[in-house]
Parts: sequence; C-alpha cells; structure tokens
Amino acid sequence: MQTPMPLGARVVALTALLWNLFGLLVFALQVSMSPEQRAALPLDQQQINAAMPMWIYGVFGLATLAGTAGSIALLFARHWAEPALRVSFIAIVVQMVASYALTPVWALTGLRGLGLPLLLILVVASMWLFARGAARRGWLR
Repeated sequence: MQTPMPLGARVVALTALLWNLFGLLVFALQVSMSPEQRAALPLDQQQINAAMPMWIYGVFGLATLAGTAGSIALLFARHWAEPALRVSFIAIVVQMVASYALTPVWALTGLRGLGLPLLLILVVASMWLFARGAARRGWLR
C-alpha cells in the first residue's frame, strides 16, 4: 500500500532536483568550454583538464542525467527514483576516484582539493539513501 509522501519529503526532492539541474549546467559548461576558455583557467586546472580522459566526462554526464531523472522521479513519487539515484551515486564515485587516479589533481591540489569531491559524494549518497528510505516507507509507486 502506498503512503502519501509528506510535504517535507517533497521539499527534499525539489532541493535534490535543483542540485542536479545545477550539476547539468556545470556539465554542459565543462564539455562546451572553448580552447580559449580552457587557456584562461589557472595553470593547475589546465593541467588537470589536459590529463582528464574523455570517458570521465561521460561518467560525469551519466551522474548528472541519472541524478536529475531520479530527482524528478522522487518528486513525483515514482519507484524508479531509487535505482536512478543509485546509478548517479555510483557514477559520481567512479568519476571522482578516476579523476584522482588518472590525473595530477592530488599533486596539484593536495588535501585542499578534496573538499568539493567529498561534498559531491556525500550529497549524492544522501539523495540515494533518502530515495531508498522513501521506497521502504511506501512513498513511491
């Protein structure tokens, strides 16, 4: 039996959607950057971007698209929100681990560079776990 999703949960879902729409914007700006725009970046960012394998951008796109779709599904209380947000979580973890393993990001940013990747992983994990809890509570159909 389905239980109606509380208003607070819908606010969380809307917040997740806004977060993921911002992620889509960042993805679009990243992949559409011109050579001139890349040349204007700080030197460490240029080195990281030059070393970044193209497939990592594909994983970034998957993370943002799955996150956006999952957030929309969560907002409309659809059962496929949880698997979509799980895909987004797995993709963001793969993206961040690969970025650190395959580029000089650690050598160039050190510990100070870990803040944003860890925040991203934490937020996306929270969205997925929230959707999983919503499914267990019977809020999703």
